[in-house]
Amino acid sequence: MLYPARTLAINSSTEDSPLDRVLVLEMVRVTEAAAVAASKLIGRGDETAADAAAVEAMRKAFDTLDIDGTVVIGEGERDEAPMLFIGEKVGGAPGVGPKIDIALDPLEGTTITAKAGPNALAVLAAAAEGCLLNAPDVYMDKLAVGPGYPEDVIDLSKTIRENVEAVAKAKGVAPSDINVCVLDRTRHADIIAELRDIGCGVVLIGDGDVAGVIAVTEEDSMIDMYMGQGGAPEGVLAAAALRCVGGQFNGRLLFRNDAEKARARKWGIDDLDRIYKRDDLVKGDCIFAATGVTSGSLLQGVKYRRDGKMTTESVVMRASSGTIRWVKGEHRMDISG
Repeated sequence: MLYPARTLAINSSTEDSPLDRVLVLEMVRVTEAAAVAASKLIGRGDETAADAAAVEAMRKAFDTLDIDGTVVIGEGERDEAPMLFIGEKVGGAPGVGPKIDIALDPLEGTTITAKAGPNALAVLAAAAEGCLLNAPDVYMDKLAVGPGYPEDVIDLSKTIRENVEAVAKAKGVAPSDINVCVLDRTRHADIIAELRDIGCGVVLIGDGDVAGVIAVTEEDSMIDMYMGQGGAPEGVLAAAALRCVGGQFNGRLLFRNDAEKARARKWGIDDLDRIYKRDDLVKGDCIFAATGVTSGSLLQGVKYRRDGKMTTESVVMRASSGTIRWVKGEHRMDISG
């Protein structure tokens, strides 16, 4: 494997952190395992099978790590998911290893994978116990920008125009020069219309809003902002990535019915209208790791070669050091790991 790295100056103390340098790279092995398993079902039209393969592979990979892990964001609650459910214990050192909270999406982009589309990922975030928001599986209003902007340059309580104008002013450009990434959904028709009325470039993506949020951190993506509604668990995963690279994030949970409100209260969320900033969702030191399943704007997907080998591409970040490693892996198909 190759580990080209760049380091950003981010202050986050490593004192008392259960995350160590070895664990950072071990997390890549976990996302690699899920991505490889899911890749065997690319284009097969079976979302459920692809997701199940990624989940099972990720679960087995976690068991090789010397951690006492707890899934705080996973495939659903115990009665909804056979594996990697919220509250499930993972890791090979229960009661002995460091206590780690884990947010995960073994296959971010099940539909993408089934249709062989771009930007499917295997994703996880890890932090010390109690440092990740236990987000219920509901929708979340999201607003994000990359690093380098004044604090609180974005604010979900303000209008779309006000947020675009604030980012444009901070960047030193006209509002019409701002590019915004939005999930291509019917529910976003009004957002898209208003952005185009302002003159913004609107980058529509079919699925994979974790990759969409992370795109604001990469200058080469030409995306300045991300906005729209997506899954709350994916919001926490994206916030973990932004904590590592210094971007800003606002999120507000959205509830369609009383059952979803009750689910939120079950997980200790009482203020249902609260706007969460990045550091409300992810506290302290954290690790974010992702491996490409299908090729996209962030990562190359799993590729199978004629010489009996396959290649993977991953990214892993750590908040305390600000280090971002782009990991290219070459694996023999007859040997796992």
